[in-house]
Amino acid sequence: MAAAAVVALLSGCATQVRHHGYAPDDAALAQIQVGRDTRETVAAAIGRPSTAGVLNDGGWYYVGSRWERFGPRPPVEVEREVVAINFDSRGRVANIERFGLAEGEVVPLSRRVTDSQIRGQGLLSQLLRNVGRVTAADIAGDRARPQ
Repeated sequence: MAAAAVVALLSGCATQVRHHGYAPDDAALAQIQVGRDTRETVAAAIGRPSTAGVLNDGGWYYVGSRWERFGPRPPVEVEREVVAINFDSRGRVANIERFGLAEGEVVPLSRRVTDSQIRGQGLLSQLLRNVGRVTAADIAGDRARPQ
């Protein structure tokens, strides 16, 4: 009886792993050709994402994460991947990027990009770099600047 209690107690302390969301792997993304595939063919190959771009429906974002919980401790996110697929004005795939999270910083893991006006940066990278660069003077224009 004591052995059964010890086994039950120890099984409660085992690490519990939960997966949230979906980020397609490299094999699935290899089916998509930059400059050729459309939203419809991407949806047929890897499915529709749970998140899409809010500006001009320019991109699809697949987010997958892994959480671990040990005993009574709160769950901790140990891995996160974001796959960003951007489309051009014709609705064709413009670039595919995979980002990870390392020590709180967004890290590009892989990238397939066609020539564009983005200057070598993905949309997600540009958005994250511009956080905090906007000042009140930028928003108000010349009226807010001291003479």
